[in-house]
Amino acid sequence: MVVRRPGVGFAFRFIAVLLRPFLMAFTRQNWRGGQYIPPAGTGVIVAGNHISHFDPLTFAHFLWDNGRATRYLAKSGVFRVPVFGRLITAAGQIPVYRESRDASQAYRAAVAAVRGGELVAIYPEGTISRDPDLWPMVGKTGAARVALETGCDVVPVAQWGANQVLAPYSKRIRLLPRKTISVIAGPPIPLDDLRGKPVDSAVLRIATDRIMAAITDQLAQIRGEAAPVERFDPKAVGLPPVGDPKQRRDEQPDEPQPEEQP
Repeated sequence: MVVRRPGVGFAFRFIAVLLRPFLMAFTRQNWRGGQYIPPAGTGVIVAGNHISHFDPLTFAHFLWDNGRATRYLAKSGVFRVPVFGRLITAAGQIPVYRESRDASQAYRAAVAAVRGGELVAIYPEGTISRDPDLWPMVGKTGAARVALETGCDVVPVAQWGANQVLAPYSKRIRLLPRKTISVIAGPPIPLDDLRGKPVDSAVLRIATDRIMAAITDQLAQIRGEAAPVERFDPKAVGLPPVGDPKQRRDEQPDEPQPEEQP
């Protein structure tokens, strides 16, 4: 069956034509919960766990196979990469300007995209999980903030397997033998009781905790394991917010700090 994706531009289709055959050849797909991804033209936030620099490809693959093009929020430096930066800009991806006067632009762009009927994918953790066993960490509030402002649904998605292709912060890709990429979407997070309330820090934290709990529950289904009782908080153990957590602070590369917004 051919899935129609109205409104998808040439740049995104070009990327999909290049990448999907590669992913089909070198990974196995275990997709579940596609019925929870709304049809094209419906604005929605899809919130997922982040386990590898490879998983944005497999996450987008899952969404593409379920009829949706993905608009990611990516750090602004990626958009300055020759050729690739121009391509992802043309594909409608959203730059995040961390720790600058332009940091709020990503939030406004995400709100506008959702109101325009697009699917915006957000990793609420803001970086690859620092949990020793790659369970979802304490989340940032960006996904909840966009959802409460726009009134859109938040669909939680858990993924596993991309970390076996490319381990966190590793540069060694292991394509063979083929790895199974498991992605499961769940029903929209119940947020109706929070809508209409002042969007303060308490409301945002409640919404964010619900999002992270749903993602964690779905990941536990995929892994067949019990998740930790408490979510890992990198701040509580003194880890820097970005970069390889195995490095000491003084070895971390200079990189702007992430915002609480998406």
